[in-house]
Amino acid sequence: MTRILVIGATGQVGTELVPFLRKIYGRDNVIAGYYPVKPEKGPLLEGPMEYVDVTKVESIESAIKKYNVDEVYNLAAILSATGEKNPQLAWQVNMVGLYNVLELAREYRLRVFWPSSIAVFGPTTPKIKTPQHAVIEPITMYGITKYAGELIARYYVYKYDLDVRGVRWPGIISSEALPGGGTTDYAVEIFYYAVEGKPYTCYLREDTELPMIYMPDALKSVVDLMKADKSKLKLFVGYNVAAFSFTPKQLEEEIRKYIPNLKVDYKPDFRQKIADSWPRSIDDSVAREEWGWKPDWTFEAMVKDMLVKIARKLGREIHVD
Repeated sequence: MTRILVIGATGQVGTELVPFLRKIYGRDNVIAGYYPVKPEKGPLLEGPMEYVDVTKVESIESAIKKYNVDEVYNLAAILSATGEKNPQLAWQVNMVGLYNVLELAREYRLRVFWPSSIAVFGPTTPKIKTPQHAVIEPITMYGITKYAGELIARYYVYKYDLDVRGVRWPGIISSEALPGGGTTDYAVEIFYYAVEGKPYTCYLREDTELPMIYMPDALKSVVDLMKADKSKLKLFVGYNVAAFSFTPKQLEEEIRKYIPNLKVDYKPDFRQKIADSWPRSIDDSVAREEWGWKPDWTFEAMVKDMLVKIARKLGREIHVD
């Protein structure tokens, strides 16, 4: 049976990916790598957990050997907004961490999943239906590390015949874990304010259109890619994936269908410049052709589901029918 180590398991994606993988591979076969401290509650505790510092190769290797790991899913990352506040840390976690994982994968012949991001794109990239192969000139340390990561990960595929795979995620919307310092965090935060009846101040302009994906589809993209026939893959790393695009104003108006008294102010901050450098929509035809990628969730269905789940989480009632 496949044994998987998920590094960065306590983040937004890992919090949901670990239970998702445990349903497929078995509870004891998916190890949640936590950092810096072990959570006191939550679904991650229902299976094995191990302290893993991605910047320390011996920390990763210890977990690999202890659990006889076959695959490593490296989710550890400093995201765009946080990365601009501490670019040195972003480089250490995002770039050195990935290099450590790849070197251990080479030594132990492990399969690797590592996600990139639309942050690899920059101001010179076409904004509408951004193609898989486009001008890539990121302006954030997060984007720089993600693009450099794509290049080095693909190098290990061709140089060492490693099985390394990954997608470029857009903004991820999740009802379980709070966002962790990304430019698209508003698209999660606003739901909490709406359900609690509080006014929300958005740090992006109301007309800032960005591509997004709902967490169930993000998880699906991981499993579908990792299960794909290797012989059909050409790109391996950095596949564009997409679901829908919207602006803060469009999200506000969609939520207002169910919470009419929602009040939103728009006061752009430093994250606006980051958002302006990113695509408005994504062309994911390469992922569709090579491994059958297709999202399940629409924008409207996502909003309804988020409201129901956030309301339940906060002990509130909301009707979306």
